[in-house]
Amino acid sequence: MIVKKEKKDCSVIKITIEEGGQNIGRVYLYLVSNDLHAEPYGLIEDLYVEEAARGKGVGTKLVQTAIDEAKLKGCYKLIAMSRDSRTQVHALYEKNGFKKYGIEFRMEI
Repeated sequence: MIVKKEKKDCSVIKITIEEGGQNIGRVYLYLVSNDLHAEPYGLIEDLYVEEAARGKGVGTKLVQTAIDEAKLKGCYKLIAMSRDSRTQVHALYEKNGFKKYGIEFRMEI
């Protein structure tokens, strides 16, 4: 048995929103290539909105911007990651067209 490694492309776009010269929110959009599709897929992770800015549409703007960017980059799918306990974030994703799909397994290394 021979194990081979091959580097694949992945790029990261950090999307931020500023107000009054301060960052009040951010999200990371990862663009990942694989052999199953000619196009990349997108992965949204680390969505964060400052507590004082929550409930004002900042999270929605970040998610919508990430969706628009993924479409511009030709992604065939977009995955949004969130901890199981973050039900408000889950509702935000669902409000923006995401559906619950699958289970994530994680290992801290």
